[in-house]
Amino acid sequence: METWLLVDSGTCDFAFNMALDEALLEFAPQLNAPVLRFYAWQQQAASFGYSQRISEIEGVTALRPLVRRPTGGGLVPHDADWTYSIVIPPVHSWYGLRAVASYEQAHCWIRDAFARVEIPTELAPCCRKETPGQCFAGYEQFDVLWLGRKIAGAAQRRTKTGLLIQGSIQPPPPGVLRTAWQSAMCETAKAEWDAEWHERELFSELRDRAAMLAETKYSRDEHNRRR
Repeated sequence: METWLLVDSGTCDFAFNMALDEALLEFAPQLNAPVLRFYAWQQQAASFGYSQRISEIEGVTALRPLVRRPTGGGLVPHDADWTYSIVIPPVHSWYGLRAVASYEQAHCWIRDAFARVEIPTELAPCCRKETPGQCFAGYEQFDVLWLGRKIAGAAQRRTKTGLLIQGSIQPPPPGVLRTAWQSAMCETAKAEWDAEWHERELFSELRDRAAMLAETKYSRDEHNRRR
């Protein structure tokens, strides 16, 4: 069996949500196992890619606050979605995958988990651009489609400490409980990769680092309005 860590951080504010993902990426070598994190948002918000311009984002969504993610990608509204992140340490095989391959693998996982709750989805075979810069307007290759519409997208960041994938399901298909989908994610990983799940609490050093990043980076205009 392969050890995987499960973190359910519950409902957090916008800055801490992004800060905790960055902290998990920094601590990935110390954790030494893949991490699946589920989380929710205290208030409506929107996140946008690390390289996007804030002036372009402000004009296409009324959601506030706006927070710059540590990953790339486009604008993602967080008003009714389910969010998750995957953190892979450098010692794991996923870390060596090319970006397109790790993106596809993450979304195969999402697709197979939805199949377990009897929601048939598929991976997009190619791209369909509708509104540039908005993650859920149109779709990219390997995004998850339900009834021809994108419901799952993700963005990545790879550093010397690990690989971070941040994903969103939106809007979730009607009739599916969030808890059922989260359980299906764990069951899918166990069936496909022989994952042995260990629920992990946030130890003090990790939580303190996330709190510091939230206060000094993700809650501040110097970061969110830097471009």
